[in-house]
Parts: sequence; structure tokens; C-alpha cells
Amino acid sequence: MSVNNAKNIVVIGGGTGTFVVLKGLKRTPHHLTAIVAMSDSGGSNKRIRDEFGLLPTSDIRQCLVALSGENGGAGILRKLFMYRFEKGEGISGMTFGNLFMAALSDILGSQAEAIRQTANVLRIHGQVIPVTLTKTNLFAQYENGEILKEEHLIDEPPHDGKLKITSVSLKPKASANADAIQAIKKADLIVLGPGDLYTSVIPNLLVDDIPQAISGSKAKKVYVLNLMTKFGQTYNFTAQDHIRVLRTYVSFDTVIVNSTPISPSALTVYAKYHEIPVADNLTQTSDMKIIRKDVVSRHMNSKAKSDTLVRSLIRHDSKKLAAVLVSML
Repeated sequence: MSVNNAKNIVVIGGGTGTFVVLKGLKRTPHHLTAIVAMSDSGGSNKRIRDEFGLLPTSDIRQCLVALSGENGGAGILRKLFMYRFEKGEGISGMTFGNLFMAALSDILGSQAEAIRQTANVLRIHGQVIPVTLTKTNLFAQYENGEILKEEHLIDEPPHDGKLKITSVSLKPKASANADAIQAIKKADLIVLGPGDLYTSVIPNLLVDDIPQAISGSKAKKVYVLNLMTKFGQTYNFTAQDHIRVLRTYVSFDTVIVNSTPISPSALTVYAKYHEIPVADNLTQTSDMKIIRKDVVSRHMNSKAKSDTLVRSLIRHDSKKLAAVLVSML
């Protein structure tokens, strides 16, 4: 495909799921935009918010790195931005990229401008946009009436993780970033997920005017179904459960489902955390197309010792997933 025929692809989410999607699509000639949730409060993000008074930067950083060049000087910067300090009192667990953007925000007097300038430094293919510039927190209410008011507590619950979430909200209410609305309006393809349903995908849809903009867009809208359930969020959820919940916030016309079994060694590890592959119990309907493809990576991921957060071991394969998404265009 020539650059003249390039389409506008908008990926909405946050975390490693969005990183994987962008990394694969970066190799295509299409115009890419990542719209990223701004309610993360775990790990180094908590310190960025509490000590610097900034919006969370980890998911923004991951998206910038995903879209950055991988060769030459840009390749070195890419590694540098993902570097996590493992030594040093007060700095252990922090990433260089988060500290860089915090410093740049102070120098420029604007976090939004710091993100744009960081994109230039990394020579990214596309753009990364915070879904909102409002400083807000994610609240979740559970079936027993309990309410948790920070994203990292929802992500790694201090309570019985088998409890179902009955509602989520942002407090204070968040206003949409105008750049995010414009990107959605221009989109030819909108990709939701993959990523933790209640802490990566849905928080974007809780921002004022974002679901309306998606619903009003003429773009094709696809949801990339998660590979595994998430203890504390989607315990024992099937594919239908994921779609039922997501469709209470926004409509979409296609779902991509992995058709290949997860490796037994990975399943053994996930079982310790009460997590299992998402069961595919979907049936074709007139308003939703189901695409079943081998989109899982054979690689098992690891994390730095100083990283205190729980990370996914098995992820989608960037190249395979990008091929399926591009075929929709």
C-alpha cells in the first residue's frame, strides 16, 4: 500500500496491550494514534502523581516507545526510556522515561507539551494522546457494596478477587482531550484493547464525550479480546462476559479472538493467580463479526526485579495482530 492510501488507525487503551498493538502497526504505512487512559495510580505512577502533581506517564511512555524507531540513535533512546532503575534509594523501581517526562514537564510548564516533545525526541511513527488532561481517579463498586477508589487497588485487589465489579466511575469527572476527539472523528479504524477491561480499556470510555465520539464515528470498530481472565476484575469471565460489559459503554462491530491454545507452562503460572484463558463462547450475530485467528505470542515475558506490579506473561503477537487489523481496511 502506498503512503497516499494510508488510513487513520486509532488505538484506545493503555498498558502493555496497547504497546503490543502499536508495535505491530508501526511497520505499516498507516497513520497511527494512541489514545491513553489517565487514571493509572500504581507503581511509579503513584509517585509521579503524588510527588510531582502530574498525570500518570507510564502508559504514555510505553506507547511512545512502541511507536519509536528501533535502529540507530532512536533505538538507543528506546531502550533508555524503558530502563527501570534497580538501585538507589528513592529511585529504585522508577523508569528513566517517566523521570525524563517529569523533568521536561517542569521545564516546559506543560505536561501535554512535554509529551509532544518526547515524541519528537523518540522520532515516533504516529502520535500519542492522553484521553483527558483532568487529574482524576478510578472508582469501582463491587457486588458486596465495597468501593475502591484507586486504579492500582482495583488492579491488584486487597479483597477477594472473585468478587464482581458492578460499576466504575471517574472522580472528579474528566473532560475529553480535544485532540483525542479530533483523532476519533478522523479514524478509519478504531481498536479497543487488548488490556485489563476495567483499568485499561473502560477508563477511556468514562471520559465525557469519548463514547459519543466513538459511536458517532464512521470508522470500523474492533475489540481485541483478552487472552486471559484477570483476578480482581474479570474472574472466570467468558468472551460473552467481556463483550456484554464493554457494550454497556460503547458499540463495536468486530471482535478478534485468539484461536490458538496457550502453552501449558504459562497456564500453570497463571493458575497460581486464579486466571484462565478466556473461553470463546461467541456466536455470530448480525451486528458483530467474529474473527478467530492465531494471534498469541509464543514468548513468555519477564519483568525487572524492581518492578512491583503484576505483569502479563503471555501477550498477543504484534505482527500477527497487526496483519489481522490491517486486513480489515
